[in-house]
Order: sequence, then structure tokens, then C-alpha cells
Amino acid sequence: MKRPVFILYLLAFYILFQFCWWAYLLVSLNDEVYQHRIENVGLQVLTPEEREQVTFKLEKKINNRRWMVIGEGLVFISILIWGTSVMLKIYRKEMALARQQKNFLLSITHEFKSPLASIKLYLQTLLRHDLDKKKEISFINSAIGDTDRLNNLVENALMANLIDHKGYSFSKEDINISALLRLMIQKFQQIPGHEKIESHIEEGLYVHADKNGLSILISNLIENGWKYSPKESALEVSIKKIENKIILSIADQGIGIPDKEKQNIFTKFYRIGNEETRRTKGTGLGLFIVKYIVEEHDGKISVIDNKPKGSVFRVELPLLA
Repeated sequence: MKRPVFILYLLAFYILFQFCWWAYLLVSLNDEVYQHRIENVGLQVLTPEEREQVTFKLEKKINNRRWMVIGEGLVFISILIWGTSVMLKIYRKEMALARQQKNFLLSITHEFKSPLASIKLYLQTLLRHDLDKKKEISFINSAIGDTDRLNNLVENALMANLIDHKGYSFSKEDINISALLRLMIQKFQQIPGHEKIESHIEEGLYVHADKNGLSILISNLIENGWKYSPKESALEVSIKKIENKIILSIADQGIGIPDKEKQNIFTKFYRIGNEETRRTKGTGLGLFIVKYIVEEHDGKISVIDNKPKGSVFRVELPLLA
């Protein structure tokens, strides 16, 4: 990364040096022309008044040329500085995106390998050992949970690609979001380690929305909450009506999000850059997709600090009258 930046600076310096040298040559050339004309005029028989007038006109003309060169030079330098600044910003942005894409590929590879290995282990254990019924059910539920996790990864990857290519179309209908949220919570509670979800659901709330999109939105927010929360902590999920809006809130007791990171977390491939977060699983697609779905439903999403620790994700959607 440092070498291309150095080459860019070197190129800019070279262009600037060449311009300065060109300007110097132009000024020198104009001076030579001026002296030559003065000498030619001196050979002629002129009165002092005429000589003074000719000299004044020549000096004025050469001064105008000098200011023209200086003006052109300032414009050139300004454009050069602006162009170099823009090139550097674009370059740094592209390099940051390339790093994020590389991290995404590494992350998603790990994300796929981990549940696959777990599913394989569960199946091998069931085949090789005579387990009691309770243990078998536990292993099967764990395998189903890992399968759901794989499915969620695939859905996120496909949707992110469709979003980039404007290929996803929402099929909106009237949906009981209260019932959908309850169903999603029950589904998560069947996964070992996800049982502790405290729900506060106002019944009978409807939205005009895409059911699959809402399911992905809820799933990603709940999964994000579990990802950054301590193992024994509970996740609080609530939905209620305030005036003509539906407010969906998901509060965790995790590590929290620094204020300077709050606007970045919805950017594609973005992951918070502290070491504790880096040890968590993730692809940087979940919240990016959530924001897209919310905005396509004329809603808003925000994140605030939870008390005493953690974060609260708050989604506002229009209430179906």
C-alpha cells in the first residue's frame, strides 16, 4: 500500500516541478524578447518622448504576459492539488473496500466451516454411540440450529448480492408482525444457548411489508444481539405501537458500540475494530441488509446505548391502519 502512495506523490512532485520549470522558461523567454525589442528600438532615431512611450508599452505588455503565466500557474497548481487529493481519497477508499472484502471472504469461510464441522460431529456421535432419547433430541436440535445458521448465512450473502445489483424485489402484503416476531423468537429459543429471550409483544400489530424481508430483518438483529452478548445474559425483544408507528427494539447486554462507530456499523462488510469484537463471528453483512430492508419499507433504524451495558437496536416501521 505504501509503495503506490509514494509513486503517486512522486508523480505529483514531478508534474509540479515540470510546470515550474516551464513557467521559468516562459518568463526568461519573454525577458529576452523584451530586451531584443528594446535594442532594436534603440537603433532607430526616436525622440525621448517617443522612446518613453515605446518602452512603457513594451513593459506593460511583458508584465501582462508575466501575470498571465502566474495566473495559469496558480490555476494549474490548484487543479493539481485538488486532483491529487481526490485520487488519494479514491485510492484509500478502494484499498479499504479491498481489505473489507478480503476480511469478508476469510470470515464467511470460517462461518461456513464451523457449523458444518459441528453438524458432522453431531451426526457421527449419533451414529457411533447409543445415546438416551433426551441426548439424541439435544444433538438433533443443535444440528438443526447450525443448519439454520448456515441457511441464514446463505440468505444474507444472496441478498447482499441482489442489493448490489438492484435485483431484489419486495413482495409486500399485510402481515401480522406481532405473530411473526413471536414465531421467530420461538424458533430461536429451540437453539441451545438461545433460550434466554425476554419478549414484550403487543398483539395485533400489522404492517404492509415483505414477509421474507421482515424475517431476515428480525433474524439478523436477534443473531447480532446474541453474537456480542455474554453467554448467560438475556436478550430483550419488544414490539409496540406508538401513534402511527411500530417500534421494534432488541436490547443486548454485550460490549456496546462506541459512539464513533454507530454510523459505520450499517456499512457493507464493516466490523467494529476492537480486539474483543474481532474475536466474534460475523461477515459484516447482517446490519447492512437490515438497514436496506428497513429503508425499503419507509422505516428508520438507530442504535443507542443500553443500561448498564450493551446496545439497543430500534426499528421504526409505518403501522398499517
